[in-house]
Amino acid sequence: MKRIMVGGVAIGGGAPVSVQSMTNTDTRDAEATLLQIGALREAGCAIVRVAVPDEQAALAMPSICARSHLPVVADIHFDYRLAVASAEAGAAKIRVNPGNIEREDKLREIVAACRAHAIPIRIGVNSGSVSPKLLSSMRLEDAMLESALRQIDMLDKLGFHDICLSLKATTAPMTIRVYRAARERLDIPLHVGVTEAGTETSGLIRSSVGIGSLLCDGIGDTIRVSLTADPVREVHAGKAILRACGLLHDRAQVVSCPTCGRCHMDVIGLAGRVERALESVSKPLTVAVMGCEVNGPGEARAADIGIAGGKTGAVIFCNGEIVERVSAQDAFDALMRRVMSL
Repeated sequence: MKRIMVGGVAIGGGAPVSVQSMTNTDTRDAEATLLQIGALREAGCAIVRVAVPDEQAALAMPSICARSHLPVVADIHFDYRLAVASAEAGAAKIRVNPGNIEREDKLREIVAACRAHAIPIRIGVNSGSVSPKLLSSMRLEDAMLESALRQIDMLDKLGFHDICLSLKATTAPMTIRVYRAARERLDIPLHVGVTEAGTETSGLIRSSVGIGSLLCDGIGDTIRVSLTADPVREVHAGKAILRACGLLHDRAQVVSCPTCGRCHMDVIGLAGRVERALESVSKPLTVAVMGCEVNGPGEARAADIGIAGGKTGAVIFCNGEIVERVSAQDAFDALMRRVMSL
């Protein structure tokens, strides 16, 4: 697979999967936008996209791009001149929707600007903005892929090959199907996400199903969890999905049992307390919080360290072997001492 560079971030060609997000500030307000970009970077975002809806937003782009600590992707709809201006302003990538920019002469101008500034183009297909002409003759997911293929063909004819592709639908099943179909046809980097996924709770579920399924198939080079929430929450969610898929090992994680009638300690409370304490622990450990001494150490044998409740206290175990017995009131402190000593 071809590798492209978005600023200093490699995409595709075996590079680690990166987490992206998008600002929801008014891009014309450069200071507010840069403040949010800073928060996204602090959360672990690798690439940030900003909307460029008009000339005033484009005029703010030089300041934003020059001062941003993340590569900035310009999100363009309809007006190709905004893409050209953003490329000249220092954008690290231009995102265009083929349903909104179909004319080859306009695309040629975008290509010339991107080539001149050595930046890639992301073809961003959304299920809600596919050309009505395509929808009149084929299913939505087929129309999405056809829209992408036609734009890729136009770029190929113009001699431009530094591209990546996104094919976002509003449902997880359709998103999965269209990305799988694209991977069978294309060997270019794919940016994966479910569009208009929803609020933080429902959107995280839909995104986890869609993005996680594809990542476990080996499909996806960058991801965005689209939430109706603070963009920082998108980054946290994206990193959590990467961890769940075994693609990111940047911090300690908690596994815990669902509890049952054998429990003799507050597993729910202890698991939450341990998880909060481990948020700042960068060691790639798995820490188990289990309800009973009978099954806990065995069920959580794969954990590096764990704790399980007993009738009169708790046991701490490492790789399934009991190493210490502690009282219920000392359980949290004893476990954390062991964790920090690893």
